[in-house]
Amino acid sequence: MAATIARPARKPTDWFPYLLLLPALLTTLVIVAWPLVETFRLSFTDASMNPVTNYVGFDNYRTMFERRFPDVIARTFLWMSLSVALKIVLGLIGAVLLNAAVPGRTLVRLLVMPPWIIPMAVGVFIWGWMYNGQFGMISGMAQRIGLISQPFEFLAYKQAAFLSTVVTDVWIGTPLVTVYFLAAMQSVSTDLYEAAWTDGASRFYRFRRITLPLIAPAVATMSLLSAIWTFNSFDIIWILTEGGPRSATTTMIIDTYKTAISRFRYGEGAARAVMIVLFLSAFSLVYFAMIRKLSSRGDIR
Repeated sequence: MAATIARPARKPTDWFPYLLLLPALLTTLVIVAWPLVETFRLSFTDASMNPVTNYVGFDNYRTMFERRFPDVIARTFLWMSLSVALKIVLGLIGAVLLNAAVPGRTLVRLLVMPPWIIPMAVGVFIWGWMYNGQFGMISGMAQRIGLISQPFEFLAYKQAAFLSTVVTDVWIGTPLVTVYFLAAMQSVSTDLYEAAWTDGASRFYRFRRITLPLIAPAVATMSLLSAIWTFNSFDIIWILTEGGPRSATTTMIIDTYKTAISRFRYGEGAARAVMIVLFLSAFSLVYFAMIRKLSSRGDIR
């Protein structure tokens, strides 16, 4: 008869780490998992102000794509792409300038942060005043230098309002991107720059052949994170335009809010929220896959 190997008894202390994680797990289930499950359930109903709720299957999803929702998706990706591209480009330029050995650069670095530090609502309200055609600074300056002959309401026209929300989002998000890239640049060994300088390499060559390749993981990471934040941004557009004029700035998150909260069509709003979760989940999967790949290559430690 084969001898059985007795397993060591589990000590009470072995459960202690799990007990410490239990409050965080319960909190996550209550404030994250349960709302997601409930939103998914509501997306298959006609939930509204009516206390009677009926199961409607995929009607909400079918109706959603019949009501120009694909245009909202395309507008969301356009808004996100423009904003993220500008933030990445301006962030790189700002990081290069802040990384230069100039007097007072510590003070300059501090002065870069206010757009990101101040409350978002305050900054957006200030931009709303500047966009005003009657007393706004931008319209007034454009008239003084002769670009326009009369007051121009930036938020009253579709294309102007769309670009205005992009500019405001870039103004708010660029400081964080700049500081992130600056930290990545400061991790590059100065020996590489000194060797290239000794060989007669120009500044642009050193940036293109040394700086940019070495901070590429940081650029990729910030691009994906900024895309997720921008895609899910609500405050900027809602404070400036509330999705107008004529839905010119209505993104997926704005359309979801209007449907579920303003029109009290909770079922249709839940279906739109599920679509947002799917898109953001795709972004997150790409982000984690990229992090895993960079970690395996040794670019991230």
